[in-house]
Amino acid sequence: MKVTKTGIDDVLIIEPVCFGDHRGWFMETYSQPKYKEIGIDNHFVQDNHSMSAQKGTLRGIHYQNDPMAQAKLVRCTKGAVVDVVVDLRKGSPTYLKWVQIELTADNKKQVYLPRGIGHGFVTLTDNVEFEYKVDNVYSKDHDRSIRYDDPMIGINWEGLLGGLKPILSEKDLMAPFLKDSDCNFIY
Repeated sequence: MKVTKTGIDDVLIIEPVCFGDHRGWFMETYSQPKYKEIGIDNHFVQDNHSMSAQKGTLRGIHYQNDPMAQAKLVRCTKGAVVDVVVDLRKGSPTYLKWVQIELTADNKKQVYLPRGIGHGFVTLTDNVEFEYKVDNVYSKDHDRSIRYDDPMIGINWEGLLGGLKPILSEKDLMAPFLKDSDCNFIY
């Protein structure tokens, strides 16, 4: 597998090896010993799968506060997204820095996010399916969002969508700005 570092400490892009022939293809989407070799030694306890019906659907910026924070291994299994991760760890040399990665069913890339990283994505096609592993179970009491258009972070979602307005949930529309949040990550 190919591993690429990003501009945020410990956030990695992973390209699994895919074997194909006239029948189709096969790949390992996760192997604990192989991922441990590249520094990902989380004990994943839950898999999540979402479907977004319309192009332009924006989900994020999501995270869970400590002590229920989650590391994630994410991938797009149908369609295409621009995945965006932002460092929310106060004291980190990359605090508030964000990176974007195009994840598609065709490119099969994955992104590893350590705990303390906010996560969001916007769909580039209709009928997108997105899957991710997490190393802590969902906790409603620790579930948090940062407003998608927070000026402290400065993600240009409409630019990613070619000027289209994103489709948002009520939860994401009502999310607080980072300065008004109780985000508790320390690097």
